[in-house]
Amino acid sequence: MACLSPSQLQKGKKDYFLSSGDKIRFFFEKGVFDEKGNFLVPPEKSINKIGHALHAHDPVFRHVTHSPKVQALAKSLGLQMPVVVQSMYIFKQPHFGGEVSPHQDSTFLYTEPLGRVLGMWIALEDATLENGCLWFIPGSHTGGVSRRMVRAFAGLKLNTRFLGSEPVWDDSLFVPTPVQRGALILIHGEVVHKSEQNLSDRSRHAYTFHLMESLGTMWSPENWLQPTAELPFPPLYT
Repeated sequence: MACLSPSQLQKGKKDYFLSSGDKIRFFFEKGVFDEKGNFLVPPEKSINKIGHALHAHDPVFRHVTHSPKVQALAKSLGLQMPVVVQSMYIFKQPHFGGEVSPHQDSTFLYTEPLGRVLGMWIALEDATLENGCLWFIPGSHTGGVSRRMVRAFAGLKLNTRFLGSEPVWDDSLFVPTPVQRGALILIHGEVVHKSEQNLSDRSRHAYTFHLMESLGTMWSPENWLQPTAELPFPPLYT
């Protein structure tokens, strides 16, 4: 695992994120540091998520990701050669766990053709209206991708930029999806979804990972996340 000090993270968080695809790294909530980089809350309550290669480097999460149940589900959905592209443990801390604004996963994990990315979101605690359950716009997976985050360079320094723009989504279109601990939610790569800030006194832990049907699919070389020599996207089926 790699973890930077708070002050290092504040100074180099973009590089830290962009090089995290084949590593296990820690990402903090907003507002948990003072201006000098000191914690304002207990460190264990400051983490927003851990990612993005838990599925490869941690035996517990590797076992869950490649479990017989997950493989059987993928096969039942007709996935022939799925690979795992990323994974995250999301904490949604009590009282200040950050909101996730409306988005499509394929904005960040773009493929040609579209429709080849699938998120598997496992509730490790009850996800309720109060602690920040997921919300979806039904049918929004049929409208394509409104914007993309792509690699960009400032000189030799890797950065990102957005192509297109995110529509202003009507809040009334979103449907909440509260689930109990142990539930699994399948998330189509183009479906619009969000979660609200957790202002309750209960956390909302979840483990999520994304699959790509690799057969007949091109993973965009412009995506921020790229397979590496150290970690090619591993096949789901074992």
